[in-house]
Amino acid sequence: MPATLHPIPPHHEPAAPPAARLALKTDGLSRGLLDGAWWPRSRDLLTELPLLAAVLDPLWGRTTRVAVNPAHWPVIPRKVPVDGHVVKVGWFTLEIDPHKLLLLSYGIGRWDLLVVPPEADAESAARLMAAASDDDGPPSTASALIAADAAEHGVAVVAVPEQADPADPDHQAVRSAIGSTGV
Repeated sequence: MPATLHPIPPHHEPAAPPAARLALKTDGLSRGLLDGAWWPRSRDLLTELPLLAAVLDPLWGRTTRVAVNPAHWPVIPRKVPVDGHVVKVGWFTLEIDPHKLLLLSYGIGRWDLLVVPPEADAESAARLMAAASDDDGPPSTASALIAADAAEHGVAVVAVPEQADPADPDHQAVRSAIGSTGV
């Protein structure tokens, strides 16, 4: 009886998740309104925050809380699993610039990152990331950097309005933590 031979299927290595696109001030110290910039690939915090924490946690210590303005995040989860721990997420409409992400960690404290819109083209993103991570540039808010780039280069930011619930206990916990750090 003849044997039937089947070709061995190729072995595929699992693809590593893409690294976070990030630009930070070089000395790691906050000297202004922003500590750098982050260019997420989407507006999905469940997907994007673990990638960001994978880069920042070794540099700044374990990220414990994140706060955003809901203007550009369609869904804001209360908690995001990140490499064996949970990052609590809160939102604020008035206290946080719509184009900023605030991070808190055990290690060093607080950082503010400009969030470059995911739909931004590579040239716009590079300009915004360089401006937000410039150690010697004038201090500027995240929205001011976005507006200045839009005025100079005609780049519009797409808003995805969505509201979160201020009665959410995680929202209140992040608000308390941020208030105690000087926002």
